[in-house]
Amino acid sequence: MTPPKKLLLTGVTGYIGGDAFVTISEAHPELEYTLLVRNEQRAKVVREKHPQDNIRVLYGTEDKSYLDVLEEEASKTDIILHTADSADDMSQAKAISSGIRKAGDRGADNLIYWIHLCGTGILQWYDEVNHRFGEPPLSSEIYDDIASLPRLLTLPDEAMHRDIDKLVLATNHYSANVKTAIVGPPTIYGVGRGPVNTVSQQLPGLTRFILQNGFAPSVGTGLTEWDNIHISDVSSLFLALVSAALNPIQGHDPEIFGLQAYYFCENGRPHVWSKVAVEIAREAVKQGYLKEVVTKTIPADDPGAKFWGINSRSVASRARKFLGWEPKGQSLEESIPSLVEIEAKNLGAKKL
Repeated sequence: MTPPKKLLLTGVTGYIGGDAFVTISEAHPELEYTLLVRNEQRAKVVREKHPQDNIRVLYGTEDKSYLDVLEEEASKTDIILHTADSADDMSQAKAISSGIRKAGDRGADNLIYWIHLCGTGILQWYDEVNHRFGEPPLSSEIYDDIASLPRLLTLPDEAMHRDIDKLVLATNHYSANVKTAIVGPPTIYGVGRGPVNTVSQQLPGLTRFILQNGFAPSVGTGLTEWDNIHISDVSSLFLALVSAALNPIQGHDPEIFGLQAYYFCENGRPHVWSKVAVEIAREAVKQGYLKEVVTKTIPADDPGAKFWGINSRSVASRARKFLGWEPKGQSLEESIPSLVEIEAKNLGAKKL
């Protein structure tokens, strides 16, 4: 009898990893799951949420560090889904790549699939270098993950997340045992279903700023654009990749896994940050937390300018074409009422 395939997940206590695990584990109960968390306290929370026999929860100790556990488990698994600070923590990426090397050549039918979470912050490099704060996106800086692949694979080293992307991609060269896929979502919204963190960063952060400061911020001319996606659609893309890794045909398709496997994840409805800020402020007025909608321009050196003042535009052609993926979640605009309600409650804001 063939033993069940194994999946290693980092970041189950995070927003993206937590929701992705719910989606994947419901669709693939036949897999053996190892969930790696940072400490015993988080492990306890996860075990209470997911007590199933096919789920192991591990964490680092004084005797064996988190990175040591990560390296060891990466060498023994079939699928790695890395979402725990994956875009920026080089030490974890190195531990995974080292573990894959230690696994050796397991044969063409027994590969390791490394699904790596990045982000479209990597696409902000041009605006940042050229100080284009608050400007609309240039058509040349809208990246399609099929048509623009040569550019994506050769982005400058100063681009955010680029150093780790290079390490992940290089793994395809030094080991015939691994196939990689890099997933770069844009602004993510919606309430997640994970055991700990259920909200994202960008939109909740903007909402808190508006509630605390009483105005909707705009950077420069206020024309900065990002793409967006509901958390459930991010999880459905991860599910599609896990399912492809389990498929003997898709698992060997170089368009799905390998050097070409760079995936964006957007719903075709890009947003202008200044307009979203106004909609949040309008909803805050409607719910009674603000008296009126006020807009103010913030300078380029404001901490929020990097989040709301530099473009990041992407086109998710690869997942649509090769995995049949299509986003189905509610729109960003539809999520704003609950977003304001949640963040007002978190802040302890009082209605006027």
